[in-house]
Amino acid sequence: MDSQHQPLETLQDIKRMMERSSRFISLSGWSGICAGVCALIGAWAAYSRLGRFNVYYREHRHDGGLYNAGQASTELFIDLIWIAVITFIAALISAFLFTYIRSRKNGVPIWDRTVQRLTWNTLLPMAVGGIVIWRALEFGYYELVAPGCLIFYGLALVNASKYTLGEIRYLGYGQIMLGILNLWIINEGLYFWAAGFGVLHIVYGIVMWYKYER
Repeated sequence: MDSQHQPLETLQDIKRMMERSSRFISLSGWSGICAGVCALIGAWAAYSRLGRFNVYYREHRHDGGLYNAGQASTELFIDLIWIAVITFIAALISAFLFTYIRSRKNGVPIWDRTVQRLTWNTLLPMAVGGIVIWRALEFGYYELVAPGCLIFYGLALVNASKYTLGEIRYLGYGQIMLGILNLWIINEGLYFWAAGFGVLHIVYGIVMWYKYER
C-alpha cells in the first residue's frame, strides 16, 4: 500500500518545491486582518475630521471675517493626507511583521527573486495610480480619489497574484468592483474606501488564516 502512495507523495513534494521557487506562499492571513483594522481606524479618523470641518463650516459660513474657507479646506486636506499616510504605514508595518514571522516559520526567504518580482508587480500599478490620483487632486477632482485608490490597488493585487497565493486575485477583483461602483455613487468615497481596504481585507485575512494557518 505504501509503495502505491509513494509516487503520489513524490509528485506532491515536487509540486510544493516548484510553488516555493515560483510563488511567495508565506503571506499571512493576520496581515490582511491587521491591514483591514488599520484601514477602518483610518476611515473613522477621516470621518471624524470631516465631521468637525462640516460643523465649523455651518457655524461660520456667514461670518466672512471669521471664516476663511480656503484656509479651512487646506487644513482639512493636509489632515486627511496625514491620516492616509499614517494608516498606510501602520498597515504596511503590520503586514510585513506577520509575513516575516510566517516566512521564518516556513523557512522561506523574506527577500529573494520571487519576492522581488512580487514587489515590482505590486508597486508598478500602485505607482501609476498614485500619479493619476495626484493629478486628479491638482485639478480638484476629489471624488475620484477613493475609486482611483480602489481600482489601482485592485489591479496591483491581480497583477501580483501570479507570484503569490492565487486567492489574492479575488481580493483584487473585489477592490476593482467597489472602485468602479464608486465612480457612479459619488460623494460616498469614504464608505467605499472603508469597505474595500477595511472589510474586504479582514474577510480575506480570515479566509486565508482558516485555509492555511489554523
